Amino acid sequence: MRLNADSFKAIYYPLHAKLYRIAYALTGNQADAEDILQDVYTTLWAKRETLAEISNPEAFCITLVKNRCLDILRSSNRHPEEAIEEHLGNASDSTPEKILEEQEKISIVRSLIEKLPLRQQQVIRLQAIENCSYEEIEQITGLSNGNIRTLLSRIRKQLKEQLEKAYRL
Repeated sequence: MRLNADSFKAIYYPLHAKLYRIAYALTGNQADAEDILQDVYTTLWAKRETLAEISNPEAFCITLVKNRCLDILRSSNRHPEEAIEEHLGNASDSTPEKILEEQEKISIVRSLIEKLPLRQQQVIRLQAIENCSYEEIEQITGLSNGNIRTLLSRIRKQLKEQLEKAYRL
């Protein structure tokens, strides 16, 4: 059964914001996230004849986005962290000294995260920057809830220790 344009929009358009957040969290780049969503929607539209058979369109779309993100991240050796800067740099009561300190922290955190394995980078971005729930992270990454909690705990501990070490120098 082939989905018509109205059915397609009704099913897949409401997922757009969530899919974008996932793509942005995994790539850390707005342009890449937008490109990935365009590619995913193009793929979905091209396969509209078989989409009616999919029992969970949301899970299917998340898998498409995740796989496309991983393809892009594997094909490039970059790990952009603009989201960290946006996340940490929103202080309204900033003096020049505080701004410099924030910029230094951002730079250190960015370099520490870039040194993490790809899976750890993705998990910390999803949880800390995109505020995804453990269930959403589980669905996106395929990791179990327990693995996610353990991984996040280790990442936070490692980043905290390395940040403290950087400030002791």
